[in-house]
Amino acid sequence: MRLRLLDAAVDCLYELGYSGTTTIEVAARAGVSRGAQLHHFPTKEKLVTEAVRHVLAKRLDEFRGAFASLPGGADKVGAAVDILWKKLSCKVFYAWLELVVAARTDVALREAVAEIAGQFLDQVQATARDFFAPVDGSQLSLETAPIFAFAAMQGLALDRIVWPADDARLDRVLNAMRTLATMALRAHDSPRSASSEPTPNAIGSGPAGA
Repeated sequence: MRLRLLDAAVDCLYELGYSGTTTIEVAARAGVSRGAQLHHFPTKEKLVTEAVRHVLAKRLDEFRGAFASLPGGADKVGAAVDILWKKLSCKVFYAWLELVVAARTDVALREAVAEIAGQFLDQVQATARDFFAPVDGSQLSLETAPIFAFAAMQGLALDRIVWPADDARLDRVLNAMRTLATMALRAHDSPRSASSEPTPNAIGSGPAGA
């Protein structure tokens, strides 16, 4: 019953927006009584935030599973961008967007949304550390790169609302993001001895997300 309510809440946010989502509508879609709904989620705020928290966690597990199943030798960075975009261009993202916009003027909702966002980004960074271990002396910007990719894709998903369905800019931007993600994740230190001073051309500062 709880899972049915959570799924129904996400559907309502996606189809009706935050203002159009009501606990009565969610209960009806889930096929549960009003009393049962109130027992599990006494307020609309609690219902919708828990629904999005639940589904984001599920999507992160799916991302991990999809990434773990990549064949050996695959372009990990490019695959990560593609998989993340797929997860961020579905109805769950737009349900989340409804909460973010509503939270701008709702202090109580904003606190809950900020908590969810912080936890999710922490998990994204932990996933990046799991899958992008340093190899061959490469230095990883794991503090910045995952947040950069996530923020850029959120902006792209916003633009997608008003762009034409066949807009060629989408593929061009995604290709650019693959390139930028590779650059951000694999910055190499310039060769130098331990006693030498850094040169202006030296790149990389070591793992930032340890």
